[in-house]
Amino acid sequence: MALRLYNTLSRKKEKFVPIKKDAVGMYTCGPTVYWFAHAGMFKTYIFADVLKRVLDYNGYKIKQVINVTDVGHLTSDADTGEDKIEVASKKEGKRADEVAKFYFDAFLKDFKELNLIEPWKFVWATEHIVEQIELIKSLGEKGFTYKTGDGVYFDTSKDENYGRLSRKNVEGLEEGKRTKMREKKNKTDFALWKFSGGEKRLQEWDSPWGGGYPGWHIECSAMATKYLGKNFDIHTGGIDHIPIHHENEIAQSECGYGIKNWVNYWMHGDFLIFEGGKMSKSSGKIKTISELKREGISALDYKYFTYSAHYRRPLAWSEEAVQNAAISLRRLKKIVSKIENNEKVCGSYLKLFEERINDDLDIPGAIAILWNLVRDKGARGRAKYKSSERNLPKIEVIKKMDRIFGLKLLENDDVKAPIEIKKIAEERIKLREEKNWKKADLLRGKLEKIGWKIEDTENGYVLEKINQGGNHGVD
Repeated sequence: MALRLYNTLSRKKEKFVPIKKDAVGMYTCGPTVYWFAHAGMFKTYIFADVLKRVLDYNGYKIKQVINVTDVGHLTSDADTGEDKIEVASKKEGKRADEVAKFYFDAFLKDFKELNLIEPWKFVWATEHIVEQIELIKSLGEKGFTYKTGDGVYFDTSKDENYGRLSRKNVEGLEEGKRTKMREKKNKTDFALWKFSGGEKRLQEWDSPWGGGYPGWHIECSAMATKYLGKNFDIHTGGIDHIPIHHENEIAQSECGYGIKNWVNYWMHGDFLIFEGGKMSKSSGKIKTISELKREGISALDYKYFTYSAHYRRPLAWSEEAVQNAAISLRRLKKIVSKIENNEKVCGSYLKLFEERINDDLDIPGAIAILWNLVRDKGARGRAKYKSSERNLPKIEVIKKMDRIFGLKLLENDDVKAPIEIKKIAEERIKLREEKNWKKADLLRGKLEKIGWKIEDTENGYVLEKINQGGNHGVD
């Protein structure tokens, strides 16, 4: 089955056809490093990682770039407010570069714990000021900019294609009251360069228009084009980037470089919903990967939880759902660990799996096929799947599937329970069978006192080592 991806630009699934035969250029909107990245943000990075793994599975060489925003991202999308890095620097009493490095290191640690494949390059905004100034100059020479008291702006009324990604009604967003608009000509106009003015900033640079710093949107256009070219294959991000950030990237890139199609496929992941709204730093409703770890949920547990919904669908957070996902993953790994090397399954499992992942990254569907495979005892599989397909080693099929999931399914990272712990657990099971709930609960308490948590499952029980910091192992 040919790889088909949903393109936000066309609002439909399209057959993926790369610009170069066997190579893919891919840009992923990265973190603004003023605070810890939260689980909702990582849902989007997990989706981008799955996309990269599926492309690799299909034989493409991927050149992925992820930006690191360390200047220019203001507290308002309306080009007002303070620079988020500057605010964090003042609050923490550190240099801007110290703040950025600290939170990027934390981001990268979580990134690795989630077993996400690192990009070809992480690119930092402050290291590409020259490229951003050159793009703004090009836009000015072509008549797309104007100057106000606080910066240089892109004139969206000069771009006849503006709004095509988000399909916003630009006419309905034209001039408002001058007091609201400040000196902007159109409500949709956006800052390319902001002046420092009388403000004392930690980060500013000289430019042809005066001292200041770049706008948030120009950074991605300049860096993506430098490393991937004026036309590349895929740009990913969260759905919140569609109406402003990505719309503005398209406008300034296509107008500044004089091209018609900057990116061929735009792909966006939906939100992680937390307490009725999207998980975001501004709402204060966040969970970080480190916090989850302290609560006994590993990074891979969380990753497995995100696989319960398609990347283009919102995923509702609940403690119960995340805990169930963690138990399910541990059960899955336990089943996999007991599969013999000589066990074989019908080859149709792999064929159906490939159909799922190539149908716009249908990971929930692919997970369902994986569970059918690990539970297959032979006759059931032959009855359900085409018997004409040749048998394949079960472990090898799981290994291929985990190239996409990245869950380390074949790694035996269990902490084995000592014999005396198992004896207590088995005794408790007998007591439960005898409906002696009181004594069974006493044994549960005894296990917890000596550092072991027991979870009852439909297949028996799972033992979990309780460590400081939430690390766990499963027997």
